[in-house]
Amino acid sequence: MFEDIGVMHFVKSLRNQERTLRYSIAPIEGGWEVREERDSQVVKRVRYKDWHRVERARKSIVTELDALRNKGWREEN
Repeated sequence: MFEDIGVMHFVKSLRNQERTLRYSIAPIEGGWEVREERDSQVVKRVRYKDWHRVERARKSIVTELDALRNKGWREEN
């Protein structure tokens, strides 16, 4: 759960050369919004009301982030 990271908001950005990927999970009225952006363009935006679906989405994002880091992508500050 988000309690594991200490906040109710999750944001991670990775860069590889000139490409940027950004993943975020933010609370919205009635649930949470999960977004994926590639080079500042939103390519995926899903709204969930069920906390368990948010957790599954976050786990999927973390898995993808690990794979990207293994391919040379670096976290942006």
